[in-house]
Amino acid sequence: MIPRYTRPEMAAIWSPQTRFRIWFEIEAHAADAMAELGIIPKAAAAKIWSKGKNAKFDIARIEEIERETKHDVIAFLTHLAEIVGPEARFVHQGMTSSDVLDTCLNVQLVRAADLLIADVEKLNAALKRRAYEHKFTLTIGRSHGIHGEPTTFGLKLAYAYAEFDRAKARLEAARREVATCAISGAVGTFAQVDPRIEAHVAKAMGLSVEPISTQIIPRDRHAMYFATLGVVAASIERLATEIRHLQRTEVLEAEEFFSAGQKGSSAMPHKRNPVLSENLVGLTRMVRAYVTPALENVALWHERDISHSSVERVIGPDATVTLDFALNRLEGIIDKLIVYPDNMRKNLERLGGLVHSQRVLLALTQKGMTREDAYALVQRNAMKAWRGEGDFAALLKADREMRKHLSEKELAANFDLDFHLAQVDTIFRRVFGRA
Repeated sequence: MIPRYTRPEMAAIWSPQTRFRIWFEIEAHAADAMAELGIIPKAAAAKIWSKGKNAKFDIARIEEIERETKHDVIAFLTHLAEIVGPEARFVHQGMTSSDVLDTCLNVQLVRAADLLIADVEKLNAALKRRAYEHKFTLTIGRSHGIHGEPTTFGLKLAYAYAEFDRAKARLEAARREVATCAISGAVGTFAQVDPRIEAHVAKAMGLSVEPISTQIIPRDRHAMYFATLGVVAASIERLATEIRHLQRTEVLEAEEFFSAGQKGSSAMPHKRNPVLSENLVGLTRMVRAYVTPALENVALWHERDISHSSVERVIGPDATVTLDFALNRLEGIIDKLIVYPDNMRKNLERLGGLVHSQRVLLALTQKGMTREDAYALVQRNAMKAWRGEGDFAALLKADREMRKHLSEKELAANFDLDFHLAQVDTIFRRVFGRA
């Protein structure tokens, strides 16, 4: 985790103190279940809770023990015994390290997902507000980077809203996928630990019981989780790239907020660069980079190995922390985005009406021309306008063949920009529902 790209609430989920607190809760809840089943004394379970509930675990001490034992869970249990006293002998009865490690990881991933879902909700609130603000702000739609037909800036933001609405649903599915608990003992057979203990811990930790584990929770769950983060990151990049293009000097239809005292270049005082959007593109590359190792973690040897462990120690915190930061940054960009409707209109009219070529084409077919002939007629005049040899509408008016099919009034009717706004309300209802 890089402090520059880390927000405190997400970072706290992955702190050593939080991890050891979750480990303790898993062990203490398991002890409660064992006590209810008569496996350990109820007084021992109560003592474990009373001693450990408010304890602040000594991370330096745990690390000291681990340097000797070369085992992180044993180091923790040894330190816990120093806190609890003799009753600690009843901790971890019949359990294996993965019961603690995997259940803890899933608790952390669930908590991280909750923050990411909240991030998306905040982003979509900003997108919805700005979309309605610019619902009918006409701008040029581009395909292949080339002017196509008019759209609205509100629709551009509505596209993003719909995409992040899907992102929220995917994150919710990923959360459900990974919200499982395994307390099944060595190689997952429950030979040394009653399945009822697993059920108790799962309920207490807000998880579901893993239907069948080996010595670990199956990593296809985690692969799906991190793949989802990768897809959300791709959606962030899509919107960030759009903003970067719109901020180019020769376009300048929208621009990141530039605060008082901000400087864009150490050399050129005039610069106002889309640095936040560019930063997001870089961060999303990192989130997507964690998808492949998560997929490779699925294939482990037999009932378990630890080749996945080192990977997850990195990608768990880094992917969630980075995505959390990126979503928050994108929400800020949208919230303060500067929009230039006049520049949008200027760019829209830049090609002298060529954006209406399809309407003229269709009007000619309605008058009896074949599509091929109509296309040829419109295109030859469009290419003259493209080369700067005249205004598109004027060229069409002067075309003898055009006059055979469309009157001047009929032709002019096909150059109405408001025509392209007719279904905006319909699209908004589909995306946002009835306001």
